[in-house]
Amino acid sequence: MAKLVLVKGECKRSKRGPNGELPPEAGVIPRAVQQIFDALEGQNAEYSVKVTFLELYNEEITDLLAPEEPSRVPVDEKQKKQLLLMEDGKGGVLVRGLEEEIVTSASENFTLLERGSAKRRTAETLLNKQSSRSHSLFSITIHIKEATPEGEELIKCGKLNLVDLAGSENISRSGAREGRTREAGEINKSLLTLGRVINALVEHLGHIPYRDSKLTRLLRDSLGGKTKTCIIATVSPVAHCLEETLSTLDYAHRAKNIRNKPEVNQKMMKSTLIKDLYGEIDRLKAEVYASREKNGVYMPNERYYQEESERKVLDLD
Repeated sequence: MAKLVLVKGECKRSKRGPNGELPPEAGVIPRAVQQIFDALEGQNAEYSVKVTFLELYNEEITDLLAPEEPSRVPVDEKQKKQLLLMEDGKGGVLVRGLEEEIVTSASENFTLLERGSAKRRTAETLLNKQSSRSHSLFSITIHIKEATPEGEELIKCGKLNLVDLAGSENISRSGAREGRTREAGEINKSLLTLGRVINALVEHLGHIPYRDSKLTRLLRDSLGGKTKTCIIATVSPVAHCLEETLSTLDYAHRAKNIRNKPEVNQKMMKSTLIKDLYGEIDRLKAEVYASREKNGVYMPNERYYQEESERKVLDLD
């Protein structure tokens, strides 16, 4: 079972103390990470943890954990590798080519979180000295080994998605100009689509506009799907932010009325998981070979044709 936490507004990322402890003002994501590892270590079970971190900026997905390009090779924004949002065949979506990092402790997780957060687009506006210009999704996938009474080994899989939503912005009050205006427009557009999805789910309408935004496609399983979802609204007590505060609270109130149908954490045989991993290794080997031999578009031809056919199906939809 995946679980999603939506944070509407800024999500604090505070520096740790000298001994790695979290300060009192630490945000939601660091606290969630710390609690996960405390619980795992208390179980004395074998486990593995993988994380991904992406940014959704102007409807384009960026991998915040991807290795940096060499400084001597300048890469134009338009020439960067575009990450594709694909159907996973199980009713959900996945981001093709997203970097996965294995972590063994909360400290390693914090390091990756800080590294990725430093790459996020932020800017100063009249309302916020460090305003997020994008949404972000930090995902933690956990595999825990269990044993049945018959001695068979099972792998239980769970996932936590932590989403930091950029706050909606009044362009005239924030003083946004030129490129900042487009950023604010894209933020408001995606949040408006999210609001329409929430309304459609609450009012039980026949059509749910998930495909109108990449944000709602990413959150599809968490909005009326098979996961547990929690939304945390961060608001300001000052009078001149009253309009934004009321809008955010209304957002959260409507989202509270959505009814998901969560399922228990997936369990699979250890042998099945190993078989899947071998298949992934073979796929990666084929891509490396194709890249070395320049046989295809830096990937095996059959994989390229498969992705092209999947993309055409999505375009038709």
